[in-house]
Amino acid sequence: MNNPINIAVDAMGGENSPKKVIEGIVLHSLNSDRIFYNIFGNQKIIDPIILKSKISKDRYKIIHTENSIKDSDSPLSAAKKGKDTSMWMAIESLKKNESHAIVSAGNTGALFVIAKLNLSMIINIDKPALSALWPNKNGMNVVLDLGANIECNEKNLIDFSLMGSALHKSLFESEDAKVALLNIGSEELKGNNIIKNTYQLLNEKKNSLYEFHGYIEGNHIMDGNVNVIVTDGFTGNIALKTAEGTANFITSELKKALTSNFFGKLSAFLNISNLKKFKNKLDPRLYNGAILLGLDKPVIKSHGSTDAVGFASSLKVGEKIINGNLIDKIKKNII
Repeated sequence: MNNPINIAVDAMGGENSPKKVIEGIVLHSLNSDRIFYNIFGNQKIIDPIILKSKISKDRYKIIHTENSIKDSDSPLSAAKKGKDTSMWMAIESLKKNESHAIVSAGNTGALFVIAKLNLSMIINIDKPALSALWPNKNGMNVVLDLGANIECNEKNLIDFSLMGSALHKSLFESEDAKVALLNIGSEELKGNNIIKNTYQLLNEKKNSLYEFHGYIEGNHIMDGNVNVIVTDGFTGNIALKTAEGTANFITSELKKALTSNFFGKLSAFLNISNLKKFKNKLDPRLYNGAILLGLDKPVIKSHGSTDAVGFASSLKVGEKIINGNLIDKIKKNII
């Protein structure tokens, strides 16, 4: 491969690993021929899975370790487990420039702590932010912070605006980044002092990376008028979990309605194309892959309970942000 992108993969993190991780790698490799996978985990378990697949041996390397971090480990105990866990070794390969990004479906708290222990923060960024994709009527939102920081000040929220815009530009190069602050109302005087002060600062200081569009309420997140939505980690996490729960409720209830009787099944058959589009729009696996922004290397968190399709989506996110020079975009625009 000419100038391959090397992605470090923690193969042992999350539910049903390493099976779903390896299957996700195989799925991703079918449409991404420039990727080389540095796979960290127990080779005795990985080999029987990957050798049955059609992925070429020159597309990956397995770095063996029998030690891994469990979902039940606290961030502190995970960090103390030693440098031979699959997660630590994967992140360390990023630190040593042996990989360009790392993807893990493992323990979120442990991933944050170990990443911060091994990697440097981008200069002038005080706090990292967890960002993810969120569908809207016109395409895709970048939303942050989704849980890395419970409390944020004005500078943090301004930094998040810059980082979120850089991420959106890296993923969707032809689109302009349009930033809005998540708030309890759209009026300028609504919200707490931190939100109101941030509004004033963003409104007064223009930035070439994005346009500032003021406040947005939770019920307008999916309207598509903006595409970078900024908030603190407490509010963002609640908003995300509420949206995920609502999407799961709608799809499960719709499935019940369309399979409960003959007429429902007939309707489903006649509308199969539209229903497939609807399902894909709400399928969280297709938007899987949260990015820990603020570090000087790309760290991508895959949902622990996702399947191979979801993990492949996280790998695609990693590939896109490397191709889009995300870290350079943040460094060039940060105050």
